Amino acid sequence: MDSAATSTDRTDARRPDLVPVGAFRSGGFSSDDLVGLLADPVRLRVVAALALGANNLDDLQRETGSDLRSLTRAVTRLCDAGLVVSGEERTLFLVEEAFRVTARAAAAERRPGVDEHGDAPRAEAKVLRAFVREGRLVAIPAAAAKRRVILEWLAQRFEPGERYSETMVNLILGRVHADTAALRRYLVDDNFLDRADGTYWRCGGRTD
Repeated sequence: MDSAATSTDRTDARRPDLVPVGAFRSGGFSSDDLVGLLADPVRLRVVAALALGANNLDDLQRETGSDLRSLTRAVTRLCDAGLVVSGEERTLFLVEEAFRVTARAAAAERRPGVDEHGDAPRAEAKVLRAFVREGRLVAIPAAAAKRRVILEWLAQRFEPGERYSETMVNLILGRVHADTAALRRYLVDDNFLDRADGTYWRCGGRTD
């Protein structure tokens, strides 16, 4: 439960010094991951209490009515998974973005099977079919021209004018490939994303 991770240039939706660990760093949660974590009644009550504003073990014990041993075990499991992060003085925060990212991914998976790159220009579709399968990036192209096609595809996940913390960027990119650091760097270097003070925003790519 002391697996706190702090940084000045990474942000959580509530705290600028928190970085989720566990599942998010290896590509995010699936719907089954979240269901499994919330299937335990104590963990479910912990998540609900954190969403409503609890931020330490005393708050959680009061709000959930759980004994300290069960509560500690539940919080440790959630922290290890990356759904909860711990900060200074044992404060606890729920990574709420996890639910939004997982919900969008689940909705996409339920859509009828079609050519996922059929709307792209012919040359780009050829690259996308080689490197993107069922919404996942199977490899990062070594050739710069092909990589820019992939970066354009990735950039569409970011709304122009919206600001993103590094945590949120990692969550979005982690849904398609585990190496979020490399993808972030390429997006910035190729002028699809810009950044300052730990905040990212879209500065390139096509817009509707």
